[in-house]
This record gives sequence, C-alpha cells and structure tokens, in this order.
Amino acid sequence: MGLIAGIFYAYSCSVMPGLADVDDRTFIDSMQRINDAIQNPVFFLSFMGAIAITAVAAVLEWRSGRRGAATWAAIALACYGMTFIVTVAFNIPLNDDLANVGDPTAITDLARLAEIRDDFEDPWVAWNIVRTVASTLALACLGRALVLHGRAERSTTR
Repeated sequence: MGLIAGIFYAYSCSVMPGLADVDDRTFIDSMQRINDAIQNPVFFLSFMGAIAITAVAAVLEWRSGRRGAATWAAIALACYGMTFIVTVAFNIPLNDDLANVGDPTAITDLARLAEIRDDFEDPWVAWNIVRTVASTLALACLGRALVLHGRAERSTTR
C-alpha cells in the first residue's frame, strides 16, 4: 500500500508539476512514454497486491477475533477500492485516449496538440489527487490496524 500511495504522491508533487511548463508536444510524448513504462509486472504486482493483501489482512484479523484491527483493515480496503475504481474508470481511459492520438510529432496542428493536452491533463491530475488521498488514507488505516493488532497480541500473551 505504501508503494502505491507513494507512486501516486510522486506524480502529484513532482511528475505532473514538472511537466506542467513543457510545450504540448513534449507533454503528450512524455506522458505516452510514462504510461507505457508503468505497465510492467512490478507495478501490476504492487497495484493488485495492495488490494489482495489488504483483503486477506481484514479477513484474518476478523477470524482471529481482532475486530478493531479488522475494522481498520476493512476501511483501508474500502479506501483502496476507491483508488482502484478511480484508476480503472478515469485514469486508465484518459491514458488510453492519449495513446490513441498516436505520435505527437506527426501532429502539425498546434491547436490540436493543445486540445489533446487540455482533454487529458486537468482531469488526469484531478483524479490522480483523488487516488493519492484515498491510497494514503488506506495506508494510514492499515497503520492503525497494525497498532491494534499488536496491542491485541500483547494482551493475549500476558
């Protein structure tokens, strides 16, 4: 969860602000390359693993009778579920639309380049902020679940 929250945070505070001042062609080309590069097994393992491991943690905590930890893990799962839905419903379709414009060096109409960027940048950034906040909340909830898990473990060993 920390890895995923961190990557979305990095986009929010460095990647997108760093690209904000480049020209439209460079922006489109850069985002197309970034979107291609992130589609790799390491990212997919982290992205899918965060939801799977959180779900397993919630179930194990519940079955062990640690209701407080289970509740916080379930809240984390709901927060990450929002992250997952936003990514699939908004960010990925925007990425796909950007990929479908083709090679930005082949687009000679500067107004068209500006339109492509406008259609992508502001909505993508806004939805990335939503998933950054949601995944960070999920991480915080898992931290709380871990604290409660530890307290429950200590109380049963005394």
